[in-house]
Amino acid sequence: MLELLSDLWDFMRERKKFWLAPIIMVLLLLGGLIVLAEGSAVAPFIYTLF
Repeated sequence: MLELLSDLWDFMRERKKFWLAPIIMVLLLLGGLIVLAEGSAVAPFIYTLF
C-alpha cells in the first residue's frame, strides 16, 4: 500500500498532475465511509448525511 501511494505521488509530481490529489482524497473518504457504514453502530448517522 505504501509503495502504491509512493508511485502515485511520483506520477503526480513528475507529470504536474496535482489536480488529481483532491479527487483521490475524496474517493478515499467516500470509500472509508462505505466501509464504516457497512455494519457498525455509526451507520444510521452516516446515512443521514446523504
